[in-house]
Amino acid sequence: MNDTIAPAPAFDEARAHAFVERSAETLNAGAVAVMMSIGHRTGLFDTMAALPPSTSARIADRAGLAERYVREWLAVMVVGGVIEYDPRAGTYALPAEHGASLTRGAPLGNMAVYAQHVALMGAVQDAILDRFETGEGLCYHDYPHFHALMAEDSDQTVVDPLFDAVLPLVPGLIERLEKGIDVLDAGCGRGRALLAMARRFPASRFVGYDLGADAIAVAAESARAAELDNVVFATRDLGDFDEHERYDFVTSFDAVHDQRDPADLLRRLHRSLRPGGVYLMQDIGGSAALEHNLDFPMAALLYAISCVHCTPVSLAQGGEGLGTMWGWETAEAMLGAAGFTDVQRNILPHDPMNVWFVAQRG
Repeated sequence: MNDTIAPAPAFDEARAHAFVERSAETLNAGAVAVMMSIGHRTGLFDTMAALPPSTSARIADRAGLAERYVREWLAVMVVGGVIEYDPRAGTYALPAEHGASLTRGAPLGNMAVYAQHVALMGAVQDAILDRFETGEGLCYHDYPHFHALMAEDSDQTVVDPLFDAVLPLVPGLIERLEKGIDVLDAGCGRGRALLAMARRFPASRFVGYDLGADAIAVAAESARAAELDNVVFATRDLGDFDEHERYDFVTSFDAVHDQRDPADLLRRLHRSLRPGGVYLMQDIGGSAALEHNLDFPMAALLYAISCVHCTPVSLAQGGEGLGTMWGWETAEAMLGAAGFTDVQRNILPHDPMNVWFVAQRG
């Protein structure tokens, strides 16, 4: 038996200093991300996009906010390279090229929406530290502003491209919706996708279930305000969902990996479809293998969201905590095991982070 201990590798001084610099850049970027979240939620980015170069007082007045706080926020945005500052005139400006990905309805998508995840992580850090010791989970109501955040996310990735890119993934579906079919959205959140379909296809009937009572309350109120009588929302734990052959089309958007038992849910959704029914599932498109995600878009953010939200939410329900990056391979295998046939995996140009599965009832 050879007890020889291998010598420790030589300490690389240059590598160590390079990592210090990288760590400092990460801290700086994290601070900018939190301030981007504040800029989104206060409407400051939208305000500045509609203004010429302006003083902090004018920006604050137009946004209806306190000037001193706005001035400090502007300083972060200037040194963070988001907003331009003219020291002679004392004015600040949001370049149109930056506003194209920082404002509501931005043509390149609103990245400030996702910055809210960074702020949310700080809000739940103490609770997560406790769960690191106990191994327990957290409930949806433990996350402030979460459903509003996810509704904005859904607007960009699901609702905006729904009729031009998402529903056409299923051949002939739009024609069937126009004639009238029964549709379920499992894990509907605030129901933005269902509401859009209910308005577009008045002959079809829509049902939305979600575990979050607060999200369902918002969805139901939105349906009432829009006077839509072809859509119903209900608070429902999908763990006991059992409706046989009731629907022609079932969807779930970024919802399955959070469930207590995703494999069981997929079996239940399969049973809920009528013969010839179709299931459309959007979920995170990363791989189950960490080494395959090194270049995946915003992989670090997705793993962090998994650590502070998706895994704890599953564990709180008694699940195994598959997490955000459960992997498209895992999802595809579960769909097959649930009885779905002709499972097709799609990546849409507008949404490189997600995978879209179209599966037939077998």
